[in-house]
Amino acid sequence: MITGELKSQVDKIWESFWTGGVSNPLTVIEQLTYLLFIRRLDEIQTKEEKKVNMIGGVLENSIYNDSQHDLRWNIFKNMEPESMFDVFTKTTEQRPQTVFDHMKALGGDKGGVFAQYMKGATFMIPTPRLLDMVVQMIDKIKMDDRDTKGDLYEYLLSKTATAGTNGQFRTPRHIIRMMVDMVKPTLEDTICDPSSGTAGFLVTAGEYFHDNFSEAFHDKKFRDHYNNEMFTGIEFDPTMLRIGAMNLQLHGIENPQLIGKDALSEDNGDIEERFSLILANPPFKGSLDYDSVEKSILQTVKTKKTELLFLGLMLRMLKVGGRCAVIVPDGVLFGSSNAHKQIRQEIVEKHKLEAVISMPSGVFKPYAGVSTAVLFFTKTNSGGTENVWFYDMKADGYSLDDKRSEMKENNIPDIIARFANLKNEVQRKRTDQSFLVPFEEIKTNGWDLSINKYKEMVYETVEYEKPSVLIAEIKNLDAERKAALELLEKMLNA
Repeated sequence: MITGELKSQVDKIWESFWTGGVSNPLTVIEQLTYLLFIRRLDEIQTKEEKKVNMIGGVLENSIYNDSQHDLRWNIFKNMEPESMFDVFTKTTEQRPQTVFDHMKALGGDKGGVFAQYMKGATFMIPTPRLLDMVVQMIDKIKMDDRDTKGDLYEYLLSKTATAGTNGQFRTPRHIIRMMVDMVKPTLEDTICDPSSGTAGFLVTAGEYFHDNFSEAFHDKKFRDHYNNEMFTGIEFDPTMLRIGAMNLQLHGIENPQLIGKDALSEDNGDIEERFSLILANPPFKGSLDYDSVEKSILQTVKTKKTELLFLGLMLRMLKVGGRCAVIVPDGVLFGSSNAHKQIRQEIVEKHKLEAVISMPSGVFKPYAGVSTAVLFFTKTNSGGTENVWFYDMKADGYSLDDKRSEMKENNIPDIIARFANLKNEVQRKRTDQSFLVPFEEIKTNGWDLSINKYKEMVYETVEYEKPSVLIAEIKNLDAERKAALELLEKMLNA
C-alpha cells in the first residue's frame, strides 16, 4: 500500500506541475509515465549486465550503447538539475540523442508494449528544478515491489477524477472491483476491454488473480498466458494507450495485447468471437455515421449511438459461452427507439441476461451526474434467459455529492453476496432491494430493463387533521405572536 510520505511527495509534485504551467492532468501523468519507463529501461539493462558479468558472454539487444551513457537513469539522476535538464532537451556532438529521443526510438522487444506507442510523445516538464524533483521522487519507489509501484500509479490516476474535464476516463475503482468480484474470472479466461482507457478493468482483473489464485503464478504455463494472452485492451487515443500500457506493466502484466484502433470501426472487423470475458465502461455519449461503423455490428443494432453500438460489438467479440459485465447509462434500459428495443431484445431473447444493477446517479460525480446500471450477460446464441436479477443500489460506500467522502453505507458487499447465491433470491418480494423478474414479464413490457418498471413501492398512509382544526391552530399561533409583539413593544417603551 502506498505510504503517506509517498502520497505527500506525489501531491507536492502535482502542485509543482500546476504552478509551473502544466495544468492538464493527463499531461502530468504522461510526463511521470515517461520517467517511470525510462527508469525501467535502465533497470532492465542493469539486470542483463549483471547476468553477463556472472556467466560470461555478450550483452544482446542492448538498450544503451557506450555513447548513451548519460542517458541512463542511474547516471543522470545524480547530475545537477541544469545538467540533467540539458540531457533531456539538448544534443551535443558527443551526445547526438536526448533521453527523450532515445526513449521514442526504441523498438522491438527492448521497450515492451509501452514503447510501441511512443509516436507523438513530447517532453513537457518546463524547468530543471521540477524535473529534478520528479526524478528524485520516482527514484525512491521500490520498482521491484509490484504492489508499491502499482498503488503509486493508481494514486496518480485517481487525480484525474478530481482534476476537471478528463475525469471521464476513469471509472471508480471500487465499482470495477465489484464487477470483477461478481464475474469471478477464471485461470483460462481471455479478458478484453474494448474501450480500455487507463486499463483499470484489466488491471483489477489481474489483481483478482493475485488475491485469489496466487499459487497459480508458480505454473509457467499460466504465467505465460497471464503475461501475453489473457488481457486485451482496445483504445484509439494514443495518450490513453501509453498510460494504460504503463499501468498494466507496473501491475506486473508484462506484455498485454493493446490495440490502437477505434473498436467500432471497420478496421476492427477481424476481432470476432475471441474473448471469454468482457469488462467495460464504454463511452456514454457519442454518435457515429453508419459508414464508419463495422457492418456486422449494425446487423445486430442499427443505430448511430455509441452506447448501443458497443453492446452489439461486445456480443460479436465474445465467444459462445463468454460473459460480459458492462456499465450503461439508464437510457439503454428503457429507451423507446427501435434501436434501444432491438439491442435489449437481442440480449434477453437470443442470449442470457443474468443481472441488472441499478446504480445511483452520484457514482460518477464530481464530473458526471448520469444514472447508470451494470448489465451481466452471457453470449449463447440460443437464448437462456429465465429470470433476470435486479438490484437497487442505494449506497456505494461514498457520499453521492461532488465530494464523494467515505461513508459506512455500502451495498456492494451485499450485491456480491446475493449475486453469488441467486437461488436465495427466488422468495424475495418486489418491495425488497433485490428480486427476480421472469423472461415473459420482461418480454410483455417491451424488453424494458429499468428496475422501476418492476419494483413495487410501499406507500405509508398519512392522516392529516381536518382543515378546520389546522385553521384554528394557525389562529392560535397568530394570537400568540401578536401577544409577544405587544409585550416586546411595552418593554421597549417602558
